Amino acid sequence: MRHPRTALLAASGSLALLAVVSGCGLKSGSPLVDDVLPGSIGKGLPLKGASLTVTSKNFSENIVLGQMVGLVFKAAGAEVLDRTNLPGSISAREAIAKGDADAMYDYTGTAWITYLGNSKPITDPGAQWRAVRDADLKNGVTWLPQSTLNNTYSLGISQANNAKYHLKTLSDVAALAKKDPSAVTICVENEFASREDGLPGMEKAYGMTVPASNIQKMDAGIIYTQVSKSNSCLLGEVFTTDGRIQAMDLATVQDDKHFFPNYNAAPVVHSRTYEKYPAIAALLDPLSAKLTTGIARQLNAKVDVDGQDPHDVALEWLVREGFIRKG
Repeated sequence: MRHPRTALLAASGSLALLAVVSGCGLKSGSPLVDDVLPGSIGKGLPLKGASLTVTSKNFSENIVLGQMVGLVFKAAGAEVLDRTNLPGSISAREAIAKGDADAMYDYTGTAWITYLGNSKPITDPGAQWRAVRDADLKNGVTWLPQSTLNNTYSLGISQANNAKYHLKTLSDVAALAKKDPSAVTICVENEFASREDGLPGMEKAYGMTVPASNIQKMDAGIIYTQVSKSNSCLLGEVFTTDGRIQAMDLATVQDDKHFFPNYNAAPVVHSRTYEKYPAIAALLDPLSAKLTTGIARQLNAKVDVDGQDPHDVALEWLVREGFIRKG
């Protein structure tokens, strides 16, 4: 799964990327044709007559969330164009800011660090959301209330290995690295291995040193497999909402010093769209109130482990929760 933080680039890198992706990705799209009706939300068809475009980044979780937005809009009476699955964070962000798309789910940490150019996260999730909301208004982007779904970094460990080491926090990992340096082997992606909001910064924050020979670099998907096998890596870089954590029965260690940024998912809407259709808040707030990290793991597993289509996963969940009904 591609994570929102794969687009955490330096300012110059972001500009270079924008030059590549500007104008692309939004040339295709298809109307949502689902026959869906209001459930607990959308009664009275508050978006009747509206023509709205939804978008998302190109990893499973965000596609599912983007499909949810589109289906809710459709059930509330709108005609909806589906332009989800855009490449990376920047292209989807620009689509919202420019008004090429009307709504999506984004992540507070990505906005605070990547889009808004801050170097240090705000520890309190609510305070970070408020800071992002206030700062982004000038960019024509309106942030609606966030969910507790937090797609941030963690280190995963197999249950078999954790029965031996009993690692509950990153402070426990630091203590083990000091006591028995050879025991702490870590599998990470190349980017995580070099970024200050990744492994180097984590080591500094927790006062630990992991020898270079104990760090293996590999693709994200392989990390989960290697950690679960219990013989290649004691620990591996994981994302807290990844469905493979549950599917492979991994444990995650707590970031007890709050080093990693909060990446809470929240709906973002092009501000002019929101001014025209303020009912969007009442439609999406109940979704955000229901979405949690645990629910995200379950939904992501349906896509990444079971191979289901993100659209079907989104529709099934919305109907099961009573938000919308099938026609």
